[in-house]
Amino acid sequence: LEELQRPRIDVMGRISGLIRDMMPTAIGWLDKAVEMVAELDESLEDNYVKKHIHDDVDWLVGQGEDPLLATKKARLRIFGDPPQAYGTGVGALIEGKNWESFKDIAQVYSQWSSFHLHKDIPQDMRLFQRRLTTMDVTIKNEDNRETHIMSADDYYSYHGGLIAAVRTAKGSAPRAYVGDSSDRSRVVMRSLGDEIRRVVQGETQNPKFIEAMMKHGYKGASDMSNVVSHTFGWDATSDVIPDWIYEGYANKYALDKVVQDWMRQVNPWALQRITEILLEASQRGYWDASQEMIQELQSLYISIEGVIEGR
Repeated sequence: LEELQRPRIDVMGRISGLIRDMMPTAIGWLDKAVEMVAELDESLEDNYVKKHIHDDVDWLVGQGEDPLLATKKARLRIFGDPPQAYGTGVGALIEGKNWESFKDIAQVYSQWSSFHLHKDIPQDMRLFQRRLTTMDVTIKNEDNRETHIMSADDYYSYHGGLIAAVRTAKGSAPRAYVGDSSDRSRVVMRSLGDEIRRVVQGETQNPKFIEAMMKHGYKGASDMSNVVSHTFGWDATSDVIPDWIYEGYANKYALDKVVQDWMRQVNPWALQRITEILLEASQRGYWDASQEMIQELQSLYISIEGVIEGR
């Protein structure tokens, strides 16, 4: 504490199935670190790990739990996928349109994320929920420049799903950050909103990016549709996409004559998917699009159906 000059902060880790399978020893050391910090001779005000464990033990014992088992459960800080399963379930839920609000997303995320690795401790979803109620900040670090938060649905599924789960458990959204350690000598921390703006302005709506994608035919169009899908995934989970981003995708991907004609030729299914997602964003209230814009997209969607049926 003398070196930290602040209280010890409680941290929960949500790991992937891959980390679970490949790094059990590292996870064991993290568990050991929690145990060591919990046993330090420090006040609860200076040690939030100890404080939350103390609170959870009292709560579990009050629920009829054995005190020894309650202590073991209260110390759990690493959670992940169900045994022999991978992912969060969030991507499939959003892609399949099987949700009404972020609370549905939070429920699926929690069901897929509340598992620990200790064979001597029964699985108990309540423990994960307890951790969510104490969470003020979420962070997902990226350590390379080859991918970013719009590159795959894993990004919004894991981090966005966690944000939705905290919003549901606490009743308020956590502060969300994205770390950038691609240059170890200059680590950068950005808010989720700032990172999204950086990626959209610097890449996904950059004319040079669009021109480059058009050199890759079917795959290029498919990747562009994935970008729009992942953008909507972030909004569905975290309510973080401003209208100008949707308008940019509509004008630069779907309604731009050159890009639209190219997609009609190389991959009309990608164009249909982009249009469908933009319309869904509007219908669900995430994008306040003008009536003129909606009519243009609806007309485009109908015309694409004719192109696809003719193939």
